Amino acid sequence: MINVTKTYLPDKKKYKKYIDEIYENGWLTNNGPLVQRLEKRLAEYLGVKNIILVANGTVALEIAYRTLNIKGFAVTTPFSFVATTSSLVTNNILPIFADIDQTTFNINPNNIENLITPNTSAIVPVHVFGNGCEVDEISEIAKKYNLKVIYDAAHAFDVKYKDKSILNYGDISTLSFHATKLFHCIEGGALVINDDSLVEKARYLINFGIENQTSIPHLGTNAKMNEFEAAMGLCVLDDMEEIKNKRKQIVKTYIDGLNGLAEFQKKNENTTENYSYFPVVFKNESERLKVEKSLNEEGIFPRRYFYPSLDTLDYIEPKQECKLSRIISKRILCLPIYAELEVEIQEKIVNIIKDIIWKIYFYVMQIFVFYR
Repeated sequence: MINVTKTYLPDKKKYKKYIDEIYENGWLTNNGPLVQRLEKRLAEYLGVKNIILVANGTVALEIAYRTLNIKGFAVTTPFSFVATTSSLVTNNILPIFADIDQTTFNINPNNIENLITPNTSAIVPVHVFGNGCEVDEISEIAKKYNLKVIYDAAHAFDVKYKDKSILNYGDISTLSFHATKLFHCIEGGALVINDDSLVEKARYLINFGIENQTSIPHLGTNAKMNEFEAAMGLCVLDDMEEIKNKRKQIVKTYIDGLNGLAEFQKKNENTTENYSYFPVVFKNESERLKVEKSLNEEGIFPRRYFYPSLDTLDYIEPKQECKLSRIISKRILCLPIYAELEVEIQEKIVNIIKDIIWKIYFYVMQIFVFYR
């Protein structure tokens, strides 16, 4: 069975050395030495100043909102994983959806400003599939209305914007290190904080709000990463260049094989790619369903990232409609991409899709000629 992704597992012996270290020192969690080591290495690798490791990407978003005292409304995107929205709702922040650009899949900056009210305190964009948002335009809007910007950068590991880490934009960027991600720690996430004065507060918040044995100044939670997860992250980080190079080749195979037959995500020309996902948009939902069914019959399981469009969630009030997000969510498939995906499987996926699309094309042409 070929799934949309497969967790990268590093050398077992290398991982075991870290596990032996954990057993020797008996330090399993609570900001252990491996967590500290991984934070330092990631800061250097990614080119960021302040990075705080946490238990997962969802809690990273929640800590970001609390660190910045976000209240009221937040303008965000309907085209994302549900955690982008649910993390707002669970913190009593109302998501106000700005529709996307149908070619980049990111929030369209032109749709943000008219949604801002006196109750708006933040903008929460997403670098969808690692494709960088229009960060300069969003920054201008935020400054004009004195809003905070929290980037959901779950997909944007090691993405650069104008030769600088895209994680350095906004007030806080959050990452996910879930097992399905390009870089993972089994479970995990991180906050990249640009304001040095906020780092200490965020560290209190991930540890129940505790400052010391006698002071608990903040309402916090338990969001700490443990040592076993940090050990996995240290191993995976060693192999990142090899992982990205293999995924880059898979992307090339897909693009070469499907160019002209389906739509690809338009990339921000100022950002680098990390090859974390490969989304394909078909002409309509019917075509997508036929392709998905044919792939499934061959034991290949792409995923509909992201469906449904988040503006359709039952628990969101008031009801909002983002037409472009809904259209793309019905037509999109992310094809399998992971470092160990065999060339033969890549080519098989391309050929199945080509075969279905050409069959649909010839069927439509026959109908056209018949009724002409």
